[in-house]
Amino acid sequence: MRSRFFYFTLSVLLVTACQPASQGSFHEASSQVFLDSLSRHTFNFFWEQADSSTAQVPDRWPSPSFSSIAATGFGITTYLIGAERGYISREQAAERVLKTIRFLNDLPKGDSATGVAGYKGFFYHFIDIKSGLRFQQVELSTIDTGLLMAGILSAQSYFDGENATEQEIRTIADTLYRAIEWDWAMNNEGTMSMGWHPEKGFIKARWKGYNEAMILYVLALGSPTHTIPAESWTAWTDTYQYDTYYGQEHVNFGPLFGHQYSQMYIDFRGIYDPYMKEKGFDYFENSRRATYANRAYCVANPGNYKGYSDIIWGLTACDGPGNSSNANPNVSFLGYNARGAASYYTEDDGTIAPTAAGGSIPFAPEICIPALQAMQQQYGDKIYKQYGFIDSFNQSIVNNDGTQGWVDKDYLGIDQGPIVIQIENYRSELVWKLMRKNPYIVNGLKKAGFTGGWLENN
Repeated sequence: MRSRFFYFTLSVLLVTACQPASQGSFHEASSQVFLDSLSRHTFNFFWEQADSSTAQVPDRWPSPSFSSIAATGFGITTYLIGAERGYISREQAAERVLKTIRFLNDLPKGDSATGVAGYKGFFYHFIDIKSGLRFQQVELSTIDTGLLMAGILSAQSYFDGENATEQEIRTIADTLYRAIEWDWAMNNEGTMSMGWHPEKGFIKARWKGYNEAMILYVLALGSPTHTIPAESWTAWTDTYQYDTYYGQEHVNFGPLFGHQYSQMYIDFRGIYDPYMKEKGFDYFENSRRATYANRAYCVANPGNYKGYSDIIWGLTACDGPGNSSNANPNVSFLGYNARGAASYYTEDDGTIAPTAAGGSIPFAPEICIPALQAMQQQYGDKIYKQYGFIDSFNQSIVNNDGTQGWVDKDYLGIDQGPIVIQIENYRSELVWKLMRKNPYIVNGLKKAGFTGGWLENN
């Protein structure tokens, strides 16, 4: 996985941000129209660019691309949102989801280096969008499989009808989830490996420190077939980095996607594991604080990059300009990179990703929605196109031809997904509500030691 922080002291804003949009601060017609447009345009990326024969979602577009299994998982969830919003019918959504997961279920699996899509229930990080087979020598990815499965389980909970299509969706979702050997991926250690290669075995890097892996551990703990020890959650939280950064005391992780991915699927408001119970606030509040810290860093702008302000900000994993067209020898620009800012991690080259604010809308609508609106108003169709916001832009680069600024040419599936899903969680809590009733998620949270809130009624 291309591994992708906030506290506001006015209690009225804290309460407001935890409410659905119908009760929140952003009722203004312009904000609602903007969110409608952004949701619909971004949804269309998944609906229109999934492969016509396999229904797998490309890693990026319009550049030719393999499929990202995490992007496919996000895409599955967007189809449910599309059905609820009336972008497509429920029947269309069900047909697309079934096509997507039936293809994955039927793919060959095994320990061979070629000719397979996965092993031990896990899928390779990238697969050929047509054949579904492993792309080059990428890893069997634990986190990307987890994100794929989160999307599949959201569909399992959504499609509760008795017609043949919806029944088959539930059956295949169950088959795929129960097949994953999470215990194998622990590789006899306290934390889970990031992945495995048939050529050289398990990756040495493990899922430690706060990041996007909350969903991964919850899924593994909730498995009825290949579960992992309850102590695995404590082993993971023992590696957290807790500190105060730009005035926000929280569990730190630099790129904002690490605060977003798990909370796209799990409603952490009012539920506490032992670690956060001791701190006195939940993971949702942690992400509020992280979002404010990310913005405060950009406002301070220690790198003196162009375009940063209190209204335009946002660092997370995204594309970047690289140095190929950079005429300034004193500044080094990165390509794809996990940009972010935290006490123990800072990676910043002036590149802003709209998904940083977009994926944090439920946590801090009062700063995230205005940021996205300002980006669109200031840069217009340079950055807001057919499928909403392009992946990223950088106003600091001086090009070899003397022009200023860089704009990505691509949309990235794993950055598009958080925008659609988190807008919907902010507006209707759809995905959170679906996953609250999924027994695997509920069991995983309870095994991890979570208590309180909505979990007490499950």
